[in-house]
Amino acid sequence: MNAASEQRHLVNKTFDEIRVGDTSTLTRTLMPEDVKLFAILSGDANPAGSDAQYAQSGMFREVIAHGMWSGSLISTVLGTQFPGPGTTLIDQSLHFARPVSIGDSITITVTAKQKFAHNQHVVFDCVCTNQEGLQVVRGTAEVLAPQEKISRLQESRMPEIRIDDKRERYAHLLERVKGLEPIPTAVAHPCDEESLKGPVMAFEAGIIEPILVGPENKIRAVAEEFDLDLSGIRIVHAAHSHDSAAIATSLVRTGDAEALMKGSLHTDELMGEVVARANGLRTSRRISHVFVMEVPTYHRPLLITDAAINIAPTLEDKADIIRNAIDLAHIIGIPEPKVAILSAVETVNPKIQSTLDAAALCKMADRGQIQGGILDGPLAFDNAVSIVAAKTKGISSAVAGHAEILVVPDLESGNMIAKQLEYLANALTAGIVLGTKVPIVLTSRADSAETRTASCVIAALIAHHNRKTGTV
Repeated sequence: MNAASEQRHLVNKTFDEIRVGDTSTLTRTLMPEDVKLFAILSGDANPAGSDAQYAQSGMFREVIAHGMWSGSLISTVLGTQFPGPGTTLIDQSLHFARPVSIGDSITITVTAKQKFAHNQHVVFDCVCTNQEGLQVVRGTAEVLAPQEKISRLQESRMPEIRIDDKRERYAHLLERVKGLEPIPTAVAHPCDEESLKGPVMAFEAGIIEPILVGPENKIRAVAEEFDLDLSGIRIVHAAHSHDSAAIATSLVRTGDAEALMKGSLHTDELMGEVVARANGLRTSRRISHVFVMEVPTYHRPLLITDAAINIAPTLEDKADIIRNAIDLAHIIGIPEPKVAILSAVETVNPKIQSTLDAAALCKMADRGQIQGGILDGPLAFDNAVSIVAAKTKGISSAVAGHAEILVVPDLESGNMIAKQLEYLANALTAGIVLGTKVPIVLTSRADSAETRTASCVIAALIAHHNRKTGTV
């Protein structure tokens, strides 16, 4: 679209040019974003327009627009079309005949009814009808009409506004496990507010049955301090954090728990017990970590791996890291994930090891050594997530611009990508360890209770999959 097509002329009608009976119309369709934006700007958080569940139980059985949304469209016609720029609204009277619902197309018609020469006022009849021709609003508006002719160019495209409601994304994630049986989960050393609040929230949401492992008096003290209800939650006493990790891991080995969750202890303490060759939770796969992220500026889920376990993975390690991530993608509903193997560049360069690994991994997929996904690489981050960037660089790929799994060269780069998306792009984040006998919820000590609860959802989905496939 060229610059000229993005502009329009705003031309008004002065008082002298207006004739009784002259009309102007505007049609606008109500979108979900309109309702949210109007609520934000006006402060009117009436649940009939903001809470779909409440709206379904109300009079109209669906989300409806604020009444003044339609009224504001009358003002739009008067101020931009007829009479147009220079118009001042003096008085307005409206009657609301029926509700406006999401998807309704409203046509606003204003008609000049009376003119008053002594003060240059004009009275307009105003009618809003829906797509079925039924009247939703009617009334009158009195304006001070423009005295001078105005003709000016205006950008016809308004700035793009993105509504990002992280709570909605969080609620949608919780719906994934609605109706499923809670998963017994050993929580190692939940001895601060967030690490205890997370499993308690997951318990209250019916996601897990937590088994809190740690110094009982300390756990109860934290619960009392932050008003957390531990009723119905089992506590297994442990002397200290190392003891908590050992006991929590043993609960998994004995079958008392089907998932493991990190509390406020250090990652090395927990993973030391997990990887122990004698009593750990290893499988034939390399253990790896995946960040499952819902990024409001991206059109599909992103799985970032490995950003927490493998510091500098070898080619063999990366093959297992990819296999683990593909398996998780299948479990969460991505049947054939697009896997982008990242590097700093999108061409194979013998001086950059990650590009050589990417090329080898893609060839391994071609030969059936890695199955279940579509691999491409090396790809730079922009090529992996932006089809525009990929086309600009002449990359023709089923993965470029649509990646669902991002395989990073090393832990440092992966951790930075994930933390940037979480803190700068407001991504909803879950962290999970794979390649073990059971899923392990592994979050940062700085992560919120919501992040921990979101991670429990992913762990529960994996655990239920393990039950179905007999791998428990």
